[in-house]
Amino acid sequence: MAMTISNQQKMYLTTAAVLAFGVGAYGLGRVYPPLGPSAGTVAPAQRYVNSQVTEADVTLGDTSVPELMQTDAFELITKDPQLRSLAASPGFQAIASQPQVMAAVMANPQAFASLAANPGAFKGVAQAAQSLAQVAPAARAQNAGVLAAVWGHSKAVQSLAGQPQVLAAILANPAAFASYAANPGQFREHAQNAAANANMSANAGAFKQLASNSAAMASLQADPGVFKSLAANAGAFKGLAAGQPQVLAAMLQSAASAADRAANAGISQQAYMALLANSNAFSMLAGQPAALDAVSKHSAAFASLAGYPQVMAAVFGNANKFAQFANNSAAFSQFAASAGRNAQFANSAASFQKLAADASAMKSLNADPGVFKAVSANSAAFANLANNAQAFSPQLMSTIGRNAAAFGNLANAGQVNQAAKALQAYNANSLAASAAAAGKLNAATMQAVLANPQVSAAMLANPAAFAAISKHGAALASLSANQKALLAVAANPNLAAVMANPSFSAALNQAGVSQAASQSQAN
Repeated sequence: MAMTISNQQKMYLTTAAVLAFGVGAYGLGRVYPPLGPSAGTVAPAQRYVNSQVTEADVTLGDTSVPELMQTDAFELITKDPQLRSLAASPGFQAIASQPQVMAAVMANPQAFASLAANPGAFKGVAQAAQSLAQVAPAARAQNAGVLAAVWGHSKAVQSLAGQPQVLAAILANPAAFASYAANPGQFREHAQNAAANANMSANAGAFKQLASNSAAMASLQADPGVFKSLAANAGAFKGLAAGQPQVLAAMLQSAASAADRAANAGISQQAYMALLANSNAFSMLAGQPAALDAVSKHSAAFASLAGYPQVMAAVFGNANKFAQFANNSAAFSQFAASAGRNAQFANSAASFQKLAADASAMKSLNADPGVFKAVSANSAAFANLANNAQAFSPQLMSTIGRNAAAFGNLANAGQVNQAAKALQAYNANSLAASAAAAGKLNAATMQAVLANPQVSAAMLANPAAFAAISKHGAALASLSANQKALLAVAANPNLAAVMANPSFSAALNQAGVSQAASQSQAN
């Protein structure tokens, strides 16, 4: 007889398979034991009920915590011994109490867990993030110029960066090397006899080593235009060449890698440059291909929502509730104007009302109410993004829409994700180079940033929160000790969305998930 499996049961089976694959191999045992009969059927979960919730536990009218507690994913976390133990640890709860930190960890668990194994390095990167945040506004335009300079010249730039002192010498006076664009053979000749060349003599040994590298010289012979491009964008390198040559080389290599991956993904230079200022947000979206695809198809409507982050967070986090407006834009207008009457959205009522009063934004939403259906159809993906709604600017959404061919192709999702991570890494490396040139980072901290560019970039979004976590030994121990478990959780959108939910920490407390309770159950 055919067996019918509900969506809830499918989620359990999928989660069990993911966790068994990702966690079971390192000794945690069976991560998801059946919650009932296992001979051919999967029994529905018994919902958690806590009769001791008081008025102090939940803000009056706020249903976010109890609704989260009723989800299948939260049920699994509280019922499964291993997941419950992880969630109950004081260190993990410290991370869970910072939703944006948790969302960043869920987006890149392996990198965060690896760095957390070295508390000193983690603290160094967190401190560096605070310094980088200070230089970011002034460095953005310069870093965009560097990316423009290397665009289309990735291999040649990487060859030059292989000799940091050569690269630093060229960037200190790019006009002096521009003539080699028309005569690359002469560059090799001069490099071989660098001691006799006024522009090379100070670094003669490095130039001679480059000249003896046949692969590097072949790439320069194939693309002598790199010298002209560097000279044309000389302003972007002003001040950078005075910094550490190794740091400058790492920055250029990072830029070249990013440009190369963007080209492979079919992302235009104009679009990629526009995304640089929103590299963290772009990386988060690219990590959720279904969400990125939806944005590419409804970019104008998403841009309107992005202008009101609290509204967008509410929509992303409560997708199914807003699905009703997919065929009734007038009803959404009415809801937005009177959101304060709905207790669940009381905290974002003012933002909804401002949106309702924005004629241009409402025109876009009324023209494309299908955006609500798109969010609902990919609710788990968007729920993972809800905590960082403030990062998704209208400009980002519009840029994605203008390049829908690249971002709306799910078959291209892997390459887009690589391009997003490369841009995120370049953003961190470029800011680090600017900070180093300004004398704001010491050598040890600089090395930590260069070794962990994506974590550094993620910390830039909320440096104060990560600085606090860096001082929490139990939090770092929890990250480093549970790397495979976190990877497995992050691989399941439903579990990741629950753990990144702003109400997750409060829900754990109400569910009685504490270290003492878990140890009592284990005994």
